[in-house]
Amino acid sequence: MSSLPEPGQFTFFHTLRVRWAEVDPQSIVFNGHYLTYADVAITEYFRALGVAYPADLAQDGGDFFAIRTLLEYRAPARFDDELQIGIRSARLGRSSLTFALGIWRDGELLTSGEIVYVHADGATRSSAPLPQWLREKIESFEKTRPQG
Repeated sequence: MSSLPEPGQFTFFHTLRVRWAEVDPQSIVFNGHYLTYADVAITEYFRALGVAYPADLAQDGGDFFAIRTLLEYRAPARFDDELQIGIRSARLGRSSLTFALGIWRDGELLTSGEIVYVHADGATRSSAPLPQWLREKIESFEKTRPQG
């Protein structure tokens, strides 16, 4: 990640509250839960696009597979914190979709990162071009056109 994300860079946010089961003995959110938070927010991003995941992709025989994740932890979240998770499509490749993410608490950036998914044939798991209908939905939803 070359620069810190700012809330204004995101069209979509999902809010969630940290649950007791997500904190470790240090009373902070265990690092692995941030990927779960990102996954929940990405699912809600697709819902905001009007895409029923995974059913809509399965109609074309496709699916998404995560191939890369990067998280940078800047400050800890704690039990009962209300988190705002920003998700945006940062890059649309031939078969890949890169999501940028930021997690904030009361305007303070706690975590930033990216997750890269590859669209693939559901049966063979070999990469396949992103469906044009999905590209169009993403490009019309985002404030800025994703790279790619």
